[in-house]
Amino acid sequence: MEERTRLYLRGRFSDHYRRADITLPPDADAREWGFIPWTEGPGETMVRHRSLLDLGEISDFLERKRPRHVYFSAGRYEDPSAPSMDEKTWLSSDLVFDLDADHLPAVELGEDSYAEMLAKCKDALLCLLDFLENDFGFDDLTVVFSGGRGYHVHVRDEGIQQLSRDSRREIVDYVRAVGLEPDGIQTKEIRPGNTASSRVLQTEGGWGQRVHDSLLAFVGELEAMDEEAALEELQKLDGIGEGRAETVYGAIQANRGAIESGNLEAGGVGIRTLVETLLDQVVEEDIAPIDEPVTTDTNRLIRLPGSLHGGSGLAVQRIDRDAIEEFDPLVDTVPETFTGHEIAVEIDDDVEVELGGDTFTFQAGARSVPEHVGIFLMARGQAEKGPE
Repeated sequence: MEERTRLYLRGRFSDHYRRADITLPPDADAREWGFIPWTEGPGETMVRHRSLLDLGEISDFLERKRPRHVYFSAGRYEDPSAPSMDEKTWLSSDLVFDLDADHLPAVELGEDSYAEMLAKCKDALLCLLDFLENDFGFDDLTVVFSGGRGYHVHVRDEGIQQLSRDSRREIVDYVRAVGLEPDGIQTKEIRPGNTASSRVLQTEGGWGQRVHDSLLAFVGELEAMDEEAALEELQKLDGIGEGRAETVYGAIQANRGAIESGNLEAGGVGIRTLVETLLDQVVEEDIAPIDEPVTTDTNRLIRLPGSLHGGSGLAVQRIDRDAIEEFDPLVDTVPETFTGHEIAVEIDDDVEVELGGDTFTFQAGARSVPEHVGIFLMARGQAEKGPE
């Protein structure tokens, strides 16, 4: 990044912070704070082990220092500004989840546009929230667009504050379905009229309910087909050939009630095979591919909502739970400070940008562009500030 570009971005970040209204996280004075300044050269230097007392009033700090990135810790400490983690004396930590579009299995790097990547990341966010709200019953959730490639979720329920790293890893493994096997979503019950126990699919929440819902939906689709079409549909599933398809289809015809109740024993080997096959499909569709080290790290630094992301010029923004479906990160997080103006930039290569509800196509070279687009390109390293 050239010096003129760096100074321009630093100055405009200061202008934004002069108008910004920053809401601090709970217990802000017990958290560690860190930031990355606009340093010369290609690298970045993290300044950390600061307390809120060190920084001063946050709005004044942001306007004065004009940092490129700003962070606070998930952890709370007796002495958050101590130079080592041991000296800080850990007290508690929020449970933080990070979804990064670059790491999602559904994202095709080099093929998906930035907007398409973020749309897929929102789908993953909704899957994650389903786990957190319905499987774990968490209530105190804060959802944040990171300003860059994805979303953060902060869980601040009292019951999770003292969890160890190992306990946090168990939560990670659950939402990522690590080690999930068919036996893990089944129980054994003794049904009326029987002396032996039966394997029963767990249908009250969790992965078992997800598989059961998928099973009922799939069976409903098969029942709407004639037999030949149903057998062909069954053979599309991994591990089900022609003979096994006939077995499964016969089990469905004979044991519709057992399927409704989740009784895998009454359905025989056909229904058990179908459940095992659907489990893999449900896991692929429903897992929340979170960044495991972020959630297990009780000392993690995470971006401050209300700050700007130095790699995009977009806002790190809280999102109301009922507004997530309609939220458009490439429209809703464009800072008002950067709109309504044109600036001169030198664009490195031909580029297409979706931002602020519009799509812009520019050829390489000197161009006059809307400021919010120019800042986006400069922050991402795709342009330099041109002379006015």
